[in-house]
Amino acid sequence: MSRKYKFYNKEGLYFVSFATVYWIDVFVRLQYFNILIAGLDYCRKNKGMEIYCWCIMPSHVHLIFSAKNNNPGDTLRDFKVHTSKKLQKEISENIQESRREWLLWMFKRAGEKNSNVTNGQFWQQHNKPIELWSNEVIDQKVDYIHNNPVEAGFVAEDYHWKYSSAIDFSGEKGLLEIDII
Repeated sequence: MSRKYKFYNKEGLYFVSFATVYWIDVFVRLQYFNILIAGLDYCRKNKGMEIYCWCIMPSHVHLIFSAKNNNPGDTLRDFKVHTSKKLQKEISENIQESRREWLLWMFKRAGEKNSNVTNGQFWQQHNKPIELWSNEVIDQKVDYIHNNPVEAGFVAEDYHWKYSSAIDFSGEKGLLEIDII
C-alpha cells in the first residue's frame, strides 16, 4: 500500500477515489448501490462525515468529504470495512447473482494476497486522498466526479445519473443528503 497519499490535514476537505478489487463491476444491482448509500448516510449522520459531492460507478466511488471529528482516514476506513462486510454478505446470499461464486472467489483471492485481511477483500486499500485547497480545485474535482458517468457513456447529462450528487447540484433532490461547500 502506498504511503504517498495520506490525510495530513485532519480538518481538510478531501477528494477520494476507491475501487473494488481488480476493478470488478459490482455496482450493477440496486441492492448493492443501496448498501453504499445507506453506509454513506450512516457515516454522515453518526460518524461526522460531511459529504459535499459523490458518485458511485460500477467499480469505484468518488467523494468530496471532510470529517467533523478531524478523523477523515478513520471515518473512511470504517465506511469501507462496514460496506465490505455487508456487500460480501449480500452477494453470498443473493441467489439471483449470476456471478456469485466468481465474485466471492475473486474477493477471497484478493484477501489471500493481503496480510491485513482475514476474509475476502472487497475494496482496494488505497483511497488516494487529495486535499482540496482552493475553490478552483474544488470546482475541478466536482466536475470530474459528476462527469464520470457521462464520460463512461452511461448518461448524456450528469444529473441523469441516479447515484451521484449531480442531481442535487442541478437543483433537484438526490438519493443522499449532501452538505453545502
